[in-house]
Amino acid sequence: MTSHHRLVLALACAAQFMVVLDVSVVNVALPSIQADLRFGPADLQWVVNAYALAFAGLLLLGGRLADLYGLRRTVIAGLALFTLASLAGGLADDPWTLVAARAFQGLGAAVLAPATLTVLTTTFDEDLRPRALAAWTAVGLAGGTAGNLIGGILTDALSWRWILLVNVPVGAAALLATRLLPDGRNAGGRLDLPGAVLATAGVASLTYGIAQDWNALALACGTAALAAFIVLQSRARTPLLPLRLFRVRTVAVGNVVMLLAGACLNPMWYFLTLSMQNVLHFGPLQTGLGFLPHTVLTMAVALRVTPRLMRLASDRTLIVTGSLIAAAGFLWQSRLSPGDGYLTAVLGPAVLISAGGGLLNTPITSAVTAGVPARDAGAASGLMNTTKQAGAALGLAALVTTAGRTTDLAAAYGHAFTAIAVLLGATAATALALPGGRA
Repeated sequence: MTSHHRLVLALACAAQFMVVLDVSVVNVALPSIQADLRFGPADLQWVVNAYALAFAGLLLLGGRLADLYGLRRTVIAGLALFTLASLAGGLADDPWTLVAARAFQGLGAAVLAPATLTVLTTTFDEDLRPRALAAWTAVGLAGGTAGNLIGGILTDALSWRWILLVNVPVGAAALLATRLLPDGRNAGGRLDLPGAVLATAGVASLTYGIAQDWNALALACGTAALAAFIVLQSRARTPLLPLRLFRVRTVAVGNVVMLLAGACLNPMWYFLTLSMQNVLHFGPLQTGLGFLPHTVLTMAVALRVTPRLMRLASDRTLIVTGSLIAAAGFLWQSRLSPGDGYLTAVLGPAVLISAGGGLLNTPITSAVTAGVPARDAGAASGLMNTTKQAGAALGLAALVTTAGRTTDLAAAYGHAFTAIAVLLGATAATALALPGGRA
């Protein structure tokens, strides 16, 4: 890589780290937030899901912005919105101000995340792209896992508010670095705002319906909105989601795999955090440090092991293998009980969960972006991130509903971890439909 390549990669990875960090950084602080702002038990999940829903529902819009108006403008807009929303969330003094700020953070992330991937797919050629994608994926995984450690340290040493306020100086520094990106406008055209509204309403209604114990009316409204979205995309002149993308087998199957994986690997932080604090009685800092093995192992596998294996085996093989290894880890995690120690209750399962997660994420990213023409790179990036975050929101709502069927906390979290293992089995089975050629 040239020095310019390295600088562009560093900027893309820094922005992606910040976006993914805020998916998980609130997890360790949830009990503190609940006590300080007086959230009800059923409402607490919206601190997580407000971000995830806005992120998922508007990612297609964010992905198309880069195609229509250029990468630099898109990255600047996303960074600015994300940074300002972080400031508002850190200063919130009531529950729904925080939830609203988290939703606007999700909007900024929806603009920013697909643009960072588009930077890589359009800047790096086929020889350098696997290394760039591996670094981008590893940083994203590290952001998710490190969020718990950083959240624990900031909550314990300062206040839960600093898990959001810390984004302000980081976002300002990233804004200064955007001069490295190309300034030119791309294709131009009109944004499909009705499509964005339908996509967001559809995912939000489905998530709300699942969270409300499978409310039939909300589920029907969500299904109707998504059906209307597909019809609109088939007729729009500049659609958010060009349906021609689904003619590419890796895109069609890969996004189903991504949806299932997102329903497993993102919500796990919510339940791991609550199980450590409510069952093992760890404090915020102890909980954050408890996630350190997840961070180190995931980074090691994603950065050092997976890129080498991708030269030897197909994406399909690695996704199936990683899903089954992680599933075994979650089955072990489901046996958590109040009398357990850290080694058997957290560290042992973490080895399998992190090894499996680090092994499957980069091949999924490679699969869903393979064979996509340059004109649709932003849309493909937006679709990939949409399916991942939609899976996260839907998965969390379904798992909270599953866990809520019992009042025994250890048993409730055990049911959630068992359900995650089953979903990972479905992920492996679906991945078998991917092409079997070498990555």
